[in-house]
Amino acid sequence: MTSSSAPLLTHLEAEDTSSPLTFDTIVEQSLSGFGLRQILQIVFIGLAFTFDSMQIFITVFTDAYPTWHCLDHTICNPTATTMCGLPRSAWDWDNGFKGKSVISEFDLECSSSFLRGLPTSAFYMGSIVGGVLLSTIPDGFLGRKQLLFLSTSTMSVTGISIFFSSNIWSYVFLKFLVGFARSQTWFMSLSGIAYLARHASWRVLYLCTSVPAAVHSIFLCFFALESPRWLHLQGMNQEAIKVLKRISPETRAYLESVSSRLHQQQQPLEQAPRYTIKDLFIRNWAFRRIILVMIIMFGLGMSYYGVPLAVRDIKLNIYLSEALNAMVELPSFVITPILLESFNRRSSVLVNALVGGASGVLCFVLSLFGRTKIAFALELVSFLCARIGFNLMAVYIVELFPTCVRNCAMTMLRQALVVGGACCPIIASIGRNVPSLSFAVFGFAMSGFGLFVLLLPETKGSSLCDTMEAQEQSDHALKISPSC
Repeated sequence: MTSSSAPLLTHLEAEDTSSPLTFDTIVEQSLSGFGLRQILQIVFIGLAFTFDSMQIFITVFTDAYPTWHCLDHTICNPTATTMCGLPRSAWDWDNGFKGKSVISEFDLECSSSFLRGLPTSAFYMGSIVGGVLLSTIPDGFLGRKQLLFLSTSTMSVTGISIFFSSNIWSYVFLKFLVGFARSQTWFMSLSGIAYLARHASWRVLYLCTSVPAAVHSIFLCFFALESPRWLHLQGMNQEAIKVLKRISPETRAYLESVSSRLHQQQQPLEQAPRYTIKDLFIRNWAFRRIILVMIIMFGLGMSYYGVPLAVRDIKLNIYLSEALNAMVELPSFVITPILLESFNRRSSVLVNALVGGASGVLCFVLSLFGRTKIAFALELVSFLCARIGFNLMAVYIVELFPTCVRNCAMTMLRQALVVGGACCPIIASIGRNVPSLSFAVFGFAMSGFGLFVLLLPETKGSSLCDTMEAQEQSDHALKISPSC
């Protein structure tokens, strides 16, 4: 008698059950459609990037140098560019509000540029330390969902704690912790929030960005799903099938029919090879690739994180300029797929880096001649190229490394990006003495380090591998030199 569920099954059930069944085939068939459940998962995960980027760029507003004016014109010259050396009674902050910025509240107006940039640098140093410690955790220990929840919730709670910081050193320490806990990177909403809170204390801005992140982490805990591919690699095939059923319930019948076959082919967990970040360094081809990727990402990181910090050197409204910088990220998500589809990986990354670097250098040159609007347009192009470069490299690294170490490779990519960002506060501070010089530095870094992509193998059209051995076999089949 025919089973009542037969009409619901896909054509794959009629195939020869003795043929090998791969997990990739199951994923492709079960997720062939794109429905509401998949969209919700994308939203839950994508919001983490939004809150993370707010913490990255929030110091553009909270640590800005406030404007001031003279009170006693017999002592203070209204045309003076600095209040240092003047009696405190001879000048005051505009609107008489000392708590508008970290600089004014903690009396850092005449401190060294190192101390003024220390909170931002501490954030990036925390990201570096957190990333290094994170990379030592085996890929199968936490899982994708638990790791994202842990970092997002910790980052939000620490961000709320900044509201209560009493001095510059407690503020620096908490910024370090936020960087340590940060999850991953979109910051368009930040400019709007900062504009609405422009007359309030800088502490309010941290609350406005951290409280929603805390609420999001709660939803993340209850509604986000673990990666089915990660579960499969850990030998938890039944759990992976359950996740696929929740994401795509209309294919439940098909998933139930193939679940037993997949279980029979499952490799015993104790026999499955375990990989850690060490595998990236003990194999020559992997070591060479990860070093080259990190060099390229260092240059992109300097531009991506540095340009929004230096844009205040261009005499434009800071809220408008930062909002426009955020908006140019949107075209990057349209341009990136076009580049990936139309051109190979190496040429896309190379040309993008050269265009972005040249734009940064021209921005500096035109600023010297007072062409502010054109210089700002070139600054937007440079930032757009930095974002496109990050998107391209995020896809490139997926094809360069197998699944078993891909998370570790992404961590190293992110670390190189953050190390580049850690240099930015000091470089951006140069702009206070030599207007827009930092744009030239960021431009040369993006173009110069981008040239290293020529030493990476081309991967467009190659298949994704799960193990190091499979990656080596795939590279050999594609006739990629083992040294690459």
